[in-house]
Amino acid sequence: MALMLALINVEHLVKAAGYPLLVLIVMGESSGVPLPGETALIAAALLASSGKLEIELVIALAAAGAIAGDNIGYIVARRAGRWLLERPGRFERQRREVLIVGEQFFDRHGPKAVFFGRFILGLRTWASWLAGATKMPWRSFVLWNALGGICWATAVGLIAYYLGHSAKSAIETFGIYGLIAAVLAIISAYLLGRRYRRRRYNGGAAGSTAPHRTEADETPER
Repeated sequence: MALMLALINVEHLVKAAGYPLLVLIVMGESSGVPLPGETALIAAALLASSGKLEIELVIALAAAGAIAGDNIGYIVARRAGRWLLERPGRFERQRREVLIVGEQFFDRHGPKAVFFGRFILGLRTWASWLAGATKMPWRSFVLWNALGGICWATAVGLIAYYLGHSAKSAIETFGIYGLIAAVLAIISAYLLGRRYRRRRYNGGAAGSTAPHRTEADETPER
């Protein structure tokens, strides 16, 4: 429910401000600010499915915002991230341990972390900072970051777009009550099939544990 309310609120904002707000939210999240970047992309794609935005622009601008934001976070962390982690103060030992572990991890899996981190909540916000603080080579970061940003914007944008378009078409064809009835029918069929398979499996298991008759059992007594 909370996710649905957040999506509705972000969709209203994106609808009111259009493409610039989409870029700002995605870029802000990618640079390290805790903003709902992926939610903004989904909301924009849903608006595109209803004809209020263009899906091509939504994907292109979301990818550009993600790449730009990641590079901002990388540059800031490369210049100041190590100082923030190593400076004296509270949790200094823990911060230094995080830096050591991060350096070892990015030495081995830096490209994969940058690419797949784009699809993981939390890591999507901090992957660029970790890459910058651990001094990941910039050329490698730019390449894998661009690939991750483009794939993320394309995959999430198209999935939300076609799901929204399919839902709209279904509602126009069958009506909202017909769509609800169809969903309930699919769920009921799935549950009934699952119950049938479970009963059949339990029956087969019971049969396999029954004692088998041998020749000695079948030989009549003399």
